[in-house]
Amino acid sequence: MKTKAIIILLLVSFFASCKKDKTNKIPTADAGSFKSIQLPVDSVKLTGTGNDEDGNVVAYLWSEVSGPNWATIVHSGSASTSIKGLIEGTYLFQLMVVDDKGATGLDTISVKVNPYIIQVLNLQPAQNPTEVHIWGNATNKEGSWSGAPELGASSWTHQGIIIGQRGLFKFDLSAIPSNATVVSAKLTLFSNPTPDNGDLINANSGPNNVMLIQRVTSSWTPATVKWINQPSSTTQDQIVIPHTNSSFLDLTDVNVTNLVKSMIGSNPNYGFLIRLQTEQIYNSRIFCSSFYPNATKHPKIVIEYSK
Repeated sequence: MKTKAIIILLLVSFFASCKKDKTNKIPTADAGSFKSIQLPVDSVKLTGTGNDEDGNVVAYLWSEVSGPNWATIVHSGSASTSIKGLIEGTYLFQLMVVDDKGATGLDTISVKVNPYIIQVLNLQPAQNPTEVHIWGNATNKEGSWSGAPELGASSWTHQGIIIGQRGLFKFDLSAIPSNATVVSAKLTLFSNPTPDNGDLINANSGPNNVMLIQRVTSSWTPATVKWINQPSSTTQDQIVIPHTNSSFLDLTDVNVTNLVKSMIGSNPNYGFLIRLQTEQIYNSRIFCSSFYPNATKHPKIVIEYSK
């Protein structure tokens, strides 16, 4: 693109240095009419024309006069070009035409890039049927169920046996079109004021209760999920929640945008898994489930997206 622009400028300089016909008429340039696009579309095609009453237009040169960033002019030396890498704001592009005697004509075109049209999906379901409190161990100690009032990320003992607890839940994202662009997604989990597990007093306890929020990567049926057959999850884009000494600490507006992006479109939505990073006994993070009596403490997700 830069090489073509330099050649054209040298051509203009060459023609200008030549002896000109005093009767030569200046060519006219037409950069086209005002254009407007809507993000997430970030490119536009510009088609200009040139006219010379007493000769021929021999060269074209597109350039950016102003804008919120420097966009990419794909074919700066052609009458028609694509402009890429546009962001929100208004741009002014200039078209120069050069005739066969070195005279130039100029015209400009304005391009407005409008912001995303944001839609908001706010979900905080009660008695979510796609939610499981996973409770058990690898030696068939089992107590998982889908109607529990809490979702735990913990490791404790029960009658002298080590028990692991994880939370599995999925929100219904079917309202989001498959071709939508997820702008942001924020998850909120509320500490259980009356925990049924752990030390039965504090939602958060232990010296190392760092926890993870992961994306589930295989299908599951709530009624049949057990510790030994729980679905797989991935560490990709996982959220690491630091250790806390606070007995009760809500996780408010956790940024799970990348996880949700992978649940939209051609990718299946298998939901979220919460678990301790290191499942050592006597560590816990316990949250209210969608079956908890206080509806304001149910798991919540707020997703902003554009069509």
